[in-house]
Amino acid sequence: MQTLLVTGGAGFIGSNFVRSALADPDRRIVNLDKLTYAGNLDSLADLASEPRHRFVAGDIGDADLVSRLLHEHAVDAIVHFAAESHVDRSIDGPAAFIETNIVGTFRLLECARDYWAQLPAPRKTAFRFLQVSTDEVYGSLGAEGKFTETTAYAPNSPYSASKAAADHLVRAWHHTYGLPVLTTNCSNNYGPYQFPEKLIPLMIAKALVGEPLPIYGDGGNVRDWLYVEDHCQAVLRVLAAGRCGEVYNIGGNSERTNLEVVDTLCDLLDETCPNSPHRPHRQLKTFVTDRPGHDRRYAIDASKLERELGWQPQHSFETGLAHTVRWYLQHQDWCARILDGRYQGQRLGACNCDLKSALFL
Repeated sequence: MQTLLVTGGAGFIGSNFVRSALADPDRRIVNLDKLTYAGNLDSLADLASEPRHRFVAGDIGDADLVSRLLHEHAVDAIVHFAAESHVDRSIDGPAAFIETNIVGTFRLLECARDYWAQLPAPRKTAFRFLQVSTDEVYGSLGAEGKFTETTAYAPNSPYSASKAAADHLVRAWHHTYGLPVLTTNCSNNYGPYQFPEKLIPLMIAKALVGEPLPIYGDGGNVRDWLYVEDHCQAVLRVLAAGRCGEVYNIGGNSERTNLEVVDTLCDLLDETCPNSPHRPHRQLKTFVTDRPGHDRRYAIDASKLERELGWQPQHSFETGLAHTVRWYLQHQDWCARILDGRYQGQRLGACNCDLKSALFL
């Protein structure tokens, strides 16, 4: 039976990954999460009686705890999701992103290196450290082209800079110490259990109560949207068959402007909630000042993953979004419970700088 240490497994992508991984009866999960605002045990409630899932509340920066878990559970691989991940929050408070995403990853790598070095030969050969990263490390694209695994890093926000630094550490630990690592860079995820300050769940929540739907700038910022279950399957495939030291981009092949995303959401809500007093929901759209350092366009070329490992997304943007809307409509109690009292849908990341002099990309 394979045992994975999953960091950040109570968060949005992490909790979905834990479910996907446990679909294999020959797999166990040790789930380490600090339970910050974005990590919540409510996202794991359906696994409470699952004997192959062990949840541990703790910090990836706690070397004693991480080392104990690795040895105690004879871990075969680390899948590293844990991160401060919300761009707007990184503008308001970058220190936490430096501490968790950079320093925390460094300490996790050191624990992994020490543990890996002590493994017997067959298990040492099979061990993997998988760094789950983001397309935001590549910066901003123009109207044409896509990010590939050889695109130079050019992060523009404190969040993306901290993830870029973590990726570089992972690469260095492979080339310097021989640690068997893998790195994935994914596009924008969406789906069930996403924290309600992200675009799609935030727009759903606000539309349901008739609040304005804030859209940054002109709404023309483009993202490649990836359904979270497709992302999880890609990570599992990379973990099983990826080549050590390699980077794999994961994308949904679903480029949409933010405005297109909001319009599609509004139309879905019109269909799903025909008795809503707020129909048509498009009337709730409002445009607000863009955020500092807002990258104009991301697009992922995932052909390496398709060519080498045979992965392709199984959900179109339309089918994935329809499923997501239904899930949030059916789980409004979950949204209410995970809000910690500090975030109630207000704008984050406006910062106190002079917006006229900020660089909007």
